[in-house]
Amino acid sequence: MSYTKDDILREGKTKIIRCGPDEESLIMCYKDTATAFDGAKKEDLAGKGKLNAAISHKIYTYLARHGIETHLIGVIDDTSALVKKAEIIMVEVIIRNVAAGSFSKRYGVAEGTALNNTVIEFSLKNDDLGDPMINESQITALGLATLEELAEMAGQALRINELLSRLFAQAGIKLVDFKLEFGRSSGKILLCDEISPDSCRLWDMKTHEKLDKDRFRGDSGNVLDGYQDVLGRLKNV
Repeated sequence: MSYTKDDILREGKTKIIRCGPDEESLIMCYKDTATAFDGAKKEDLAGKGKLNAAISHKIYTYLARHGIETHLIGVIDDTSALVKKAEIIMVEVIIRNVAAGSFSKRYGVAEGTALNNTVIEFSLKNDDLGDPMINESQITALGLATLEELAEMAGQALRINELLSRLFAQAGIKLVDFKLEFGRSSGKILLCDEISPDSCRLWDMKTHEKLDKDRFRGDSGNVLDGYQDVLGRLKNV
C-alpha cells in the first residue's frame, strides 16, 4: 500500500500512525526498528515489522473471537492494519505470571521464580520518565483514568491473560509477563496497540529459551529467529 508523508499523524519507536479512510479509523504501520531501555538501544532488523504484525494480528483475532473488544478492524497488508480511532489512556497495564525483568531486579527475586498469584501493575506511559510505576490514587489524582476505567482495564487484562496463557501453552510457550494499552472509543474501553514478542516475555515451556525482545536487550540470540519461532508455533494451534 502506498503512503505519503502527509498521511503521518505520529511516529513512535516501532510504529507509524497514519490517517485512515474515514474519521473513525487510523492505519497502524509496523516498523522494523527494535528498541530497548526507553530507546537508548536501537537497531533496524529487516523483517521485524512483518513478524510483529502477523503475530499481533493473529492474537487480536483470537481475542476478538473470545469476546475481547479491540481496536483492530482488519489487516491491510503485511505491515499495516486498519484500527478504530481511540483516545489512548496514558497508563500501561502489566501482567506478571513469573518473576522476570524489572520485577526480579526490583524485589530481589530470581528470574523464573513462580509467583503465588498473578501480579497486576500500572505504569505511566511516558518514555521520557522511563514509564514509572504508578498507583490508582496517583492515576486518578492526575486525571489519567477513573477508578471505574482502571477496574475495567484490570478485569480485561486478567481475562486476556487467561486466554493468552492458554493459547501460548498450546504452542509450547510460557507467557511470563506482558503489557497492554487501552483506549477510549465510543464510550467503551478497547484493547489497543499490539501484542507481540516486543511487549511480552515468552519462554519455551521445556527449555526456558527466550523467544522475545529480551534477546535484543541482552544480545542473547538472533532476535528474528525467536519471533519467527513464535509465529510458526502460533500458526499450528
